Amino acid sequence: MPVIKKHNVHIRGNGDAVIMFAHGFGCDQNMWRHVAPAFERTHQVVLFDHIGAGDSDLSAFDPSEYTSLSRYADDVIAILRRLGKQQAVFVGHSVSAMIGVLAANKMPELFSKLVLVGPSPCYINDGDYFGGFERSDINSLLDFLEDNYLGWSQAMAPAIMGNPDRPELGQELTSSFCRTDPKIAKQFAAVTFLSDNRADLDKCTVPALVMQCSDDVIAPIEVGKYMHRHLRGSSFVQLKATGHCPNLSAPEETVAAIKSYI
Repeated sequence: MPVIKKHNVHIRGNGDAVIMFAHGFGCDQNMWRHVAPAFERTHQVVLFDHIGAGDSDLSAFDPSEYTSLSRYADDVIAILRRLGKQQAVFVGHSVSAMIGVLAANKMPELFSKLVLVGPSPCYINDGDYFGGFERSDINSLLDFLEDNYLGWSQAMAPAIMGNPDRPELGQELTSSFCRTDPKIAKQFAAVTFLSDNRADLDKCTVPALVMQCSDDVIAPIEVGKYMHRHLRGSSFVQLKATGHCPNLSAPEETVAAIKSYI
């Protein structure tokens, strides 16, 4: 199947430069609807859905292939190559931040800058490294997800979103999780939360901005600072926005930080 249809790719805007937005776990390209339009005057804006999300082609998911974030990075590369785009700004939220780093390591010529929103190279604490979770925490999370995906979505989405004073945001993320194919989501969750890509940070030669939210239960401030230290020449900004999804909770601040960097 053509990669454009496979990933439900949409291109908007009239600028010469290219900016690609990649969504996080349990989401789809719609999560960028408050951010992406701000770049359409100056950029060609590329939006897509990871396999299993949004209006992607579910039949294209092969569980024997999608066993690491590297496979998702291959999809990002395939989209840009099919579109004939190089020197793109890649904006990746959550797990897509590391997918972007892996893609840039494989084909750095395709990317001019990386914007990493709430990234984490490893969610599990390991010696002096603080990822935010013990291995037992992740195992419990994945067991809950496996046993009751709907219940997991309803419990986890509001916590991930944060901003309890704005419950509509948590409800939107819950709905997004529930629209994701459960079988694919379960495998993607395991690939995401058990991944350890710390060794890949030092290999990255593409300039990067680490955007860290305040009070983020998924990617604590220590993780953002670790990313910044290990990505050579990277920039770091801590947003006033709280929670893990500033593209929904604080789109104006998110847009301003991206524009200031690029």
